Amino acid sequence: MRALGIDVPPSLLDKWADWLAPDQQPFFLTPQQAQAWGFENDDREPSREDRDTFQTYAVDSTATVIAWLSEPQFAALDKPIRAQLVRAQVRHGRNSVPTVRKWQGLLGPELKAQADGHRFVWWKSLLAEHKAEVLLKIVNEEYDASRHTEVTTWPASLPRVKELAGTFPDGSGPNCFGTVMAATGVAGAESVWMQREPFEEWLAAHTVRGGRDNDPGTVFVWRTHEGLVQHAAITIGDGWIFHKPSQVWWGPRKIRTVAEVRRSMRTVGWRLERHKLS
Repeated sequence: MRALGIDVPPSLLDKWADWLAPDQQPFFLTPQQAQAWGFENDDREPSREDRDTFQTYAVDSTATVIAWLSEPQFAALDKPIRAQLVRAQVRHGRNSVPTVRKWQGLLGPELKAQADGHRFVWWKSLLAEHKAEVLLKIVNEEYDASRHTEVTTWPASLPRVKELAGTFPDGSGPNCFGTVMAATGVAGAESVWMQREPFEEWLAAHTVRGGRDNDPGTVFVWRTHEGLVQHAAITIGDGWIFHKPSQVWWGPRKIRTVAEVRRSMRTVGWRLERHKLS
């Protein structure tokens, strides 16, 4: 399968299915909802993939009770409670609660029976016959395709960019900072959740301010007005730039044009700096 112009091996596709529809997934409730519907709190630590799939960091702070349910446990709930539970996830801001209308053409009318007829949650049973189609649709809707196959000249000054461009990470965590550092030859940086502090240290030690958009090795850094670094990318020459748009498991390491990335990163309150490798 190819997603965003990138080959996805079967082993990675299987992992994607596990991360989209884990055997147990979190449901967020207020204490009042938990008491009314008979749920107890389970404050286990979610995996990085869980955090990204369900965007647990964006859930309403009033939903302090977490119930981890398997598909059999979910299916065993009385339908009215199941419907209220799913609707509550939408209200509380949990991600991965898609609409029936969007998916019934692919998955069929049985979706309406899963929860309240309007929203549902992903379980592996729903992916059984359409795993590739579902995951392809989700990934392709999130990001623009990588254009690495259009690059004709790969810069020798960025020794790993050709290897990394047009690949997906093996899980959540790897982010834009580590991707830029890895492109310049920092071993293992592409596989870790690189924090701001080590990236800033690397930036200070290996770059100087300046750089041109069409030259290889210009590091683009977006900051808030307070100076907090938010995103980074690196040019490879001929108008191309390499970056990873987020730390999520479905976020690719990709090539786009400088103009495309600059447009996509326009955010109120952010400013763009350029640094060149020294």
